[in-house]
Amino acid sequence: DILSRIIYGSRSVLLVCFLAVAIGSVVGTLLGAIAAIVKGPLSAVIMRSIDGLMAFPGILLAMMMVAAVGKGKEGAIVAISIFMVPPFARLVYSLILDSENSLFIKAAKSYGITRSRLLRKHYLPLLLPRLITQFTACIGSAIMIETSLSFLALGVQPPNASWGLMLNEARQHFLQYPYLAVVPGVAISVAVLGFNLLGDGLNDLLQRRRS
Repeated sequence: DILSRIIYGSRSVLLVCFLAVAIGSVVGTLLGAIAAIVKGPLSAVIMRSIDGLMAFPGILLAMMMVAAVGKGKEGAIVAISIFMVPPFARLVYSLILDSENSLFIKAAKSYGITRSRLLRKHYLPLLLPRLITQFTACIGSAIMIETSLSFLALGVQPPNASWGLMLNEARQHFLQYPYLAVVPGVAISVAVLGFNLLGDGLNDLLQRRRS
């Protein structure tokens, strides 16, 4: 039954995507914070590495990671999480640099507060709303990459269900039964659009609160 496979496949897609974005957000946030707070040669190395990752197309980078790690859910999680590191690192890096001239940051530094405490007590509350918005928006991108990997037989493997895997299987019978491809395609489109709209809504809400 197609509906049952769509519902069951959503579990695999969302599990892989949420775990991958969560891992990527944590690693990216730490790298961006370290680069912005520590500065010096370490900051240059981190940010140039981030720029190097951003130069690769998402699906190409994911395919390279899967080839190195292996097929399946684990490989997809690793591949997508690495792709998600740069946007979070860039966001955190720019936000921390922009806030360094704020009065409360200057006051905290004048008291000799440690860098770790400065990050926890002052920067993290400032970053959290933007990180939540970024996390939500990145879920849509992660769904596209995961379904692409599954379509190429590099992600979720049979007998597990996945939207990308359903599209792959529907290719052979597309002319006779086009709905086999249309239904998972619509599910992917609705999921990506939904998370993108949710991210935009959260961003607008946070901007209104700031103003």
